[in-house]
Amino acid sequence: MPKMKSNRGAAKRFRVTGSGKFKRAKKGRRHILSNKNMKRKRRLREKALIHPSDEVHLKRMLPYYASAK
Repeated sequence: MPKMKSNRGAAKRFRVTGSGKFKRAKKGRRHILSNKNMKRKRRLREKALIHPSDEVHLKRMLPYYASAK
């Protein structure tokens, strides 16, 4: 059986944590940063976890990442 392909767009955007959950970057930190205060920009630097209802879709898009944990 041939290898399954990972969705390359998803592979670049998501990482798997040690417990097998997916983490992502937060939106809103690309441009127009002069209008945002430092506290807001600092919080946007942190990573966020994917909602459990979306993990089903990600596991299908990233078969080898999801099964690694």
